Amino acid sequence: MTTILQQIWPFVIVLPLLVAPAAEAQFNYSTNGDTITLTNYDGPGGAVTISNFVTSIGDYAFFDCTSLTSVTIPNSVTSIGESAFESSGLTRVVIPSSVTTIAGWTFYASSLTSVTIPDSVTNIGDDAFCGCWLASVTIPNSVTSIGANAFGFCNLDRVTIPDSVTNIGVGPFVYCTRLTAITVDAQNSFYSSAGGVLFDKSLATLVQYPTGNAASSYSIPNSVAYIGEEAFDECTNLTDVNIPSSVTTIGNSAFYDCWGLASITIPDGVTSIGDAAFGNCIYLGRATVGTNVTSIGEDAFGSDYRLTSITIPNSVTSIGEGAFAGCALTSVTIPDSVISVEDNTFSGCQDLTSVTIGDSVTNIGDSAFDGCWDLTNLTIPNSVIIIGAYAFQGCIGLSGVTIPNSVISMGSGAFENAGLTSITIGSGITNIEDNAFSFCTGLTYVTVPSSVTSIGEYAFYDCTHLTSVTIPNSVTSIGEEAFYDCQSLKALYFQGNAPQYFGGHVFYDDNCDCTLKVTLYYLPGTTGWRTNFDGIPTALWTLPNPMILNNSTKFGLQPGGFSFTVSWASNATVVVEASTNLATPTWQPLQTNTIAATNGVLNFSDPDWTSFPGRFYRVVAQ
Repeated sequence: MTTILQQIWPFVIVLPLLVAPAAEAQFNYSTNGDTITLTNYDGPGGAVTISNFVTSIGDYAFFDCTSLTSVTIPNSVTSIGESAFESSGLTRVVIPSSVTTIAGWTFYASSLTSVTIPDSVTNIGDDAFCGCWLASVTIPNSVTSIGANAFGFCNLDRVTIPDSVTNIGVGPFVYCTRLTAITVDAQNSFYSSAGGVLFDKSLATLVQYPTGNAASSYSIPNSVAYIGEEAFDECTNLTDVNIPSSVTTIGNSAFYDCWGLASITIPDGVTSIGDAAFGNCIYLGRATVGTNVTSIGEDAFGSDYRLTSITIPNSVTSIGEGAFAGCALTSVTIPDSVISVEDNTFSGCQDLTSVTIGDSVTNIGDSAFDGCWDLTNLTIPNSVIIIGAYAFQGCIGLSGVTIPNSVISMGSGAFENAGLTSITIGSGITNIEDNAFSFCTGLTYVTVPSSVTSIGEYAFYDCTHLTSVTIPNSVTSIGEEAFYDCQSLKALYFQGNAPQYFGGHVFYDDNCDCTLKVTLYYLPGTTGWRTNFDGIPTALWTLPNPMILNNSTKFGLQPGGFSFTVSWASNATVVVEASTNLATPTWQPLQTNTIAATNGVLNFSDPDWTSFPGRFYRVVAQ
């Protein structure tokens, strides 16, 4: 007998010469001493024979081998790894009786049209044959477990499940568009079938409806409490489904891709609607939600492009991300029972004109109303604490918004490209994030509240009609290109010292490739102001009335008493008055003086402030 010496790390063994050396080089192996695993094939494809010294075929061994047409697996092989033949060109295979488990994704998306599963196999893994071209399959009596989507997307027309099966995963035959009936052996103790539909033994769970059933309507039996995950997935022939009051739970993707459904009534018995339960039902125009539903899952009605109205009952406490994304809703009321509008919940609802947000909502998630072009009526309740990034991006119909004082965080791009002509920013906001109001071309004036310490990059980018902005003394940072391309901007009024940080190109006009023609006005007595910032000239700001500067270094207790600085026009005369009661005030003049001509300020100190339990001050012009 002729032999070759072949190294298989970390051992050296002597193997019989089963194929020519050139062909054998197309295979790669590994060993742990007891087994020899074929780890990779890199040959030309066609018909391939695996040597009979191989005991296992490793994960991804023939993955994406599109040139492979057939394979002979020897009886020495006891296991076939995950995705071993995934996306291969394999058209037929005989699995030897030595194999007990067909792992997940083993033949996924291959060209397989014929397979023989031996009586030795007990387990068929998730997605094992999903996406194959199988027209028929015989599941042997040895099989006890069929994984999720195990035969999904196959060309099967009928399937019989033997009495040995004790466990079936989610949607084992999902998207099998030719499948008209699923039959379960009458002796099976765990599953049953009725009218070609797969149920658990007691008919309490509907596991799967055959995708290829030509019927346009179906009434779910009154025994069913749970509609399983992917149970009706892509049953496009169905136009009407009757859900009985016995149902309490609708599983994830239960009716996903049921294009034919025009309406659905979810009975009062249902408490939970799963993720994507009615997602991509593109002709669903009406949905009635029962009054006991507490949870609407992620993408539950996502991409239902014709869904124009829905009533969310007061029982609902949770609405998942993207639950109504892309719907044709025109108005929606979020009940007080809901505490969070999650990410993308109503994104892309272009026809949505009015939304009522319940008084218990504390969070409006990222992109929650992104792309709601027609949204014109919006009130953000005082319960809201967080407005997420891009929450109202692209709401071009939204002309005015008041952000309540309860909001402490507003994400980047929150109102980017909105149709705002006015905005009131609440006192809870400390940072105006990047792109917060960029491309809001209708804004003409903005007052930044005194709670804000930083204005982010591109915050007001391309707000082409913005003419003036008032910046409070709390702001210490203005980010890069914050007012870039604000071509109508003429003045920024700073109530305090110069910000410690100015980013690059804060004030720039892209049309002329030059600096904006704007002036930065600052109050007398404030510090840090140079001749210009980023090429922008500065000038003293003459107030219409005298003002107490609460950011002055001389504000508060000083050696001479309680002190503060008054700013106004140079050489103007002002009177400092005091009162001990603001409810019924009696104002007493304390000092009359003239604002200094040199710096436009007056320094005041009250040495008698300790003689009173409380004292209030005001400054009036004389």
